[in-house]
Amino acid sequence: MTNERRVLVHPDKGSLAGSVAARFITKTLDILDEQAVAHIVLTGGSMGSAVLEAVAASPARTSIDWARVHFWWGDERWVPENDADRNDRQAREALLDDLDLAEENVHPFPAADSGMDLDEAAAAYAAELSKHGVDGLPHPLFDITFLGVGPDGHIASLFPHRSGIQVADRTVIPVRNSPKPPPERLSLTRPVLNSSQRIWLVLAGADKASALGLALAGASRDEVPVAGIKGRRRTVFFVDSDAAAEVPESLITRDI
Repeated sequence: MTNERRVLVHPDKGSLAGSVAARFITKTLDILDEQAVAHIVLTGGSMGSAVLEAVAASPARTSIDWARVHFWWGDERWVPENDADRNDRQAREALLDDLDLAEENVHPFPAADSGMDLDEAAAAYAAELSKHGVDGLPHPLFDITFLGVGPDGHIASLFPHRSGIQVADRTVIPVRNSPKPPPERLSLTRPVLNSSQRIWLVLAGADKASALGLALAGASRDEVPVAGIKGRRRTVFFVDSDAAAEVPESLITRDI
């Protein structure tokens, strides 16, 4: 089994979102040709939503049997269910509400108004993951995991100089005192993310260039969490030109 880590550079944010959306549709079709269902992990943020909006706008999306696709999230803000800051709400508005999806195929994290506390919510999502576990894993075998990258190099809600990136004995952790608001969150752990067949990191903007450059140069995962992320088969950084400013030219593939 090959394991590639590469950087695909696009001229701007618009072409970046469109290219990732097209690749996602094509790869999901390939996956469903080979297996009964696909498990996809979504991310939040402006580029996460932009990619889903581009999928929604593509006529090719109708070629996918969405009833065979399950959606999960890498992390979530601990806010009420209908809060506009929730990653799952943003994904529903961008794409999911327009798809032929059974509600049991959509797996959002519990919300702050669910009646659970943060620890109970983490345990509940871990239990939901376990229901779909395969091959002895306490979670699904994720086919594609989307991740954004913060200017500080954080992924999901695993932040630099915090213990979350080091947790290896749980699938889901509660996050308190996050360095970016809101302070409380829920997150998948690094081993779960790294069990994904393909990790697609989508990032844009000059403020991401330093983190990306450090990650590809071999920085510590504790200093730059994205440096500790690698999928089983593929790890692809989809970036715009601004975010690629500090990437070694030898790692770059231009997508124009």
